[in-house]
Amino acid sequence: MDYRKEKLIITIAPTGNVPTKELNPNTPITVEEIVEDIIRCRELGASIAHIHVRDKEGKPTSDREIYKEILEELERRNCDIITQVSTGARGGGNTVEWRGQMLDLNAEMASLSTGSSNFPTQVNANSFELIEALAEKMYANNIKPEIEVFDLGMIDNAKYLLKKGVLKAPLHFNLVMDVRGSVSGTPRNLLHMVESLPEGSTFTVSGIGKSQVPMLTMAILLGGHTRTGIEDTILYDKGIIATNTMLVERVVRIAKELGREIATPDEAREILGLNKKTVGCAQ
Repeated sequence: MDYRKEKLIITIAPTGNVPTKELNPNTPITVEEIVEDIIRCRELGASIAHIHVRDKEGKPTSDREIYKEILEELERRNCDIITQVSTGARGGGNTVEWRGQMLDLNAEMASLSTGSSNFPTQVNANSFELIEALAEKMYANNIKPEIEVFDLGMIDNAKYLLKKGVLKAPLHFNLVMDVRGSVSGTPRNLLHMVESLPEGSTFTVSGIGKSQVPMLTMAILLGGHTRTGIEDTILYDKGIIATNTMLVERVVRIAKELGREIATPDEAREILGLNKKTVGCAQ
């Protein structure tokens, strides 16, 4: 396989649930900060924005109205980046109604964990009932799930849900490497997970913390795609506080050194089977 055949999709995860201004003053928290970072990263090469939102106190939330503000502002700014909302367990309540409240908005993708796992300070709880209900709501709103995988068993669960008809092929996965309490970020683990994916799937890799550069480099070499951003690492390097733009620029440099071209949002839509948009981003 020629890993350079398909252009590289870069996802920017600017905020997440864990980073704070105290941990990294460059963490975008407000609607305005998140939108500005997404637009800057789009201009540098990112084609998907993985979006989390915060309330007025800066705490993680799944509040539909805040998601709506961000999506509408990106649209107002004519930003063509693919929007991916988070239905993760750290945004407050753990019901389908709470975690899926934003799925009727004009987003193109949404995260969907296909199993439970440990986070450093809490359990990432995802029952089959909840997973199926979130997936049903995504498909009803023409939203493509990104299967969030923190351990090998979540790939097996996705295969089960695919066979059951809950999920629809081709699947797109995000392999999250090196979250404390889940699969460690080693080349052997990543290769095994990639080789375990259903045939015809596409995949992105998220390298958390110090695993960022080796895991994303390996993803590029395996023909997969990459996610970066302050959600995944608050440091650019030891002792160097990251910005989202710095992190995207590094992935672009690595990809170019390895001979992998960067996908535009419309090229990413074609790779992922999404509908095309033809606008750009207004600064």
